[in-house]
Amino acid sequence: MEAYKQEFIKFMVESDVLKFGSFTLKSGRQSPFFMNAGAYVTGYQLKKLGEYYAQAIHDNFGDDFDVLFGPAYKGIPLAVVTAIAYHELYGKEVKYCCDRKEAKDHGADKGNLLGYEPQDGDRVVMVEDVTTSGKSIDETYPKVKAAADVEIKGLIVSLNRMEVGKGGVTTAQKEIEAKYGFPVASIVSMAEVVETLYNHEIDGKVVIDDELKTAIDAYYEQYGARE
Repeated sequence: MEAYKQEFIKFMVESDVLKFGSFTLKSGRQSPFFMNAGAYVTGYQLKKLGEYYAQAIHDNFGDDFDVLFGPAYKGIPLAVVTAIAYHELYGKEVKYCCDRKEAKDHGADKGNLLGYEPQDGDRVVMVEDVTTSGKSIDETYPKVKAAADVEIKGLIVSLNRMEVGKGGVTTAQKEIEAKYGFPVASIVSMAEVVETLYNHEIDGKVVIDDELKTAIDAYYEQYGARE
């Protein structure tokens, strides 16, 4: 496993973004872990987050793209910080674009997009926090394609939860790939999280002990995807 992936996993825990316990998800599932990218709130955290996203995009999709698109609302800061990080790490100038939940009908920047206005032929990488069902991509993909004749190079998320999507067989990430025809990658997977944190200490405390590992294994026994 690449060093930056292990660093990112510890970073999620230290930032209180990745939590363990018992959480009721939007889907109604009772999960032993929960990720909330909205908990990245400091300048340092956002700077580091952008760097991790930039490294993962570089590793998975390469540098042949022009625009970073982040779905509202959590995708907006993700697109901004990743664009900054890409410039700093790889010397590449990329533009950011986001959608609005409601179209703006006044002023010079009318419409349902924020930031750069995509042009025909642009190559776009989409950034999201986590994909559980793929619902947000179903909502935003048509907006991106309606804005211009762009090529979607891929979607990057921070965590692959590795559980079944809406179809009930494979992951939401695989379902999106099959439906839209572009690759989906993550900075880390839940398997990598468990591998890194099981019986390992952060700030003097074991994050995933035997009891929690048993709960996670049971969760995947029920909801894990058959890749």
